[in-house]
Amino acid sequence: MALVPVDLPTPDALRGRWAAFAAICTARGWARSCHADGLRWHFDDGGGNWADLVHVGDCRAVLLGHDHEYSDTYYAEAAAYFGEPETDLLAGAPEWWAPPVRAAATPESWVGFAYGFDGAQWWRASYDLDDGFASVGLPALDDARYRDLAGAFTDDAPGRVAVPDAAAFDALALAGPDVSPDLLRTVVGPVWDADAGAAAAQRFRI
Repeated sequence: MALVPVDLPTPDALRGRWAAFAAICTARGWARSCHADGLRWHFDDGGGNWADLVHVGDCRAVLLGHDHEYSDTYYAEAAAYFGEPETDLLAGAPEWWAPPVRAAATPESWVGFAYGFDGAQWWRASYDLDDGFASVGLPALDDARYRDLAGAFTDDAPGRVAVPDAAAFDALALAGPDVSPDLLRTVVGPVWDADAGAAAAQRFRI
């Protein structure tokens, strides 16, 4: 079965916004919501919806996750649990997609989408169902989503002299893994832990 191309930014293009958002979350004390752990970049919305990007070598990556309200795809354990037809998210995919997807598909963790980046293009298996990816709301996807969510997560930051504008959030994303504590404080203020936030951003270096 032929794979379907997916129009998404490359992992390198996702890195800056993902690292910046992780810095904000960690500074606030919400490090579990967005972080890098070795070769895995994680985001979740705190409500059971999540996405991981896993680097698998040779400039390749797998992007997988689940939206518990809008993923109409049922893979592996989820199909058995809900009594639904299984959507084979690995149909037609090269073998390097499989390890992170199979590891994440457990009775406690459903997988609704799995996309593979081959170094030049993102791909997915062929299906007509809503896999939930769009509704997960990954802030790294584009500037608008990143700015909106970063603004919402910092709207009650204590001690700030002024509310940051889009340029301040863009500067964090441009810095990405090189975010400094001082730069982060322009967004999160002097009270939240900017040192921890900057350290979290640095973990997005591969």
